[in-house]
Amino acid sequence: MSKSLVVAIDGPSGSGKSSTSRGVAQRLSLDYLDTGAMYRAMTWALLERGVDLLDADAIARAAEDVRLTSGTDPEAPTIHVDATDVAEPIRSEDVTGSVSLVAAVPRVRELLVDLQRAVIGASEGIVVEGRDIGSTVAPDAQVKIYLVADPAARAARRAAETGAADTAATELALARRDEIDSTRAASPLSKPEGAVVVDSTYMTLEEVITAIAGIVADAR
Repeated sequence: MSKSLVVAIDGPSGSGKSSTSRGVAQRLSLDYLDTGAMYRAMTWALLERGVDLLDADAIARAAEDVRLTSGTDPEAPTIHVDATDVAEPIRSEDVTGSVSLVAAVPRVRELLVDLQRAVIGASEGIVVEGRDIGSTVAPDAQVKIYLVADPAARAARRAAETGAADTAATELALARRDEIDSTRAASPLSKPEGAVVVDSTYMTLEEVITAIAGIVADAR
């Protein structure tokens, strides 16, 4: 693991982790790693291979052969499976609807946590977003943030991202995702020990970025 600055930003879906984390990394001239994109990329790869995503053993076996590469430039983050740029296809409905099944498989989490730690260890300073960064991936991170927002705000943001017209359905989908993420056996979603809770419900993106950048400055 890196001995340089690591900022871990965890939180549920729709809390604003991606935009916030990229913004903080840009503001502070740090690298950026979206671990959620890695799980989506793994899911995309397994769907392309025709793996039965209801079979955890099949997922674990197939995941061994998937090669992911994540770029860490916050201005233009990238994610590849082998040599294929999958930044757009990993946001498809098929991937979104299946990623929790893949992310819940312990062997997948082991593989990706190892990869995430390698990326962190190679960086001189990085903002890492996900659901288990402060608790599992980088428990010694100098700064731990747990970013939250109320369900209605999260649903509105996710609907705006995806273009969905039915925010009620989006809120229900997020609630299901929360249940899966919070109850899985491997690295469940939870507030990491020592994390600062930031509630973004009534804050603009710029306000959230400024608040977290201030927390990082204090920690330094």
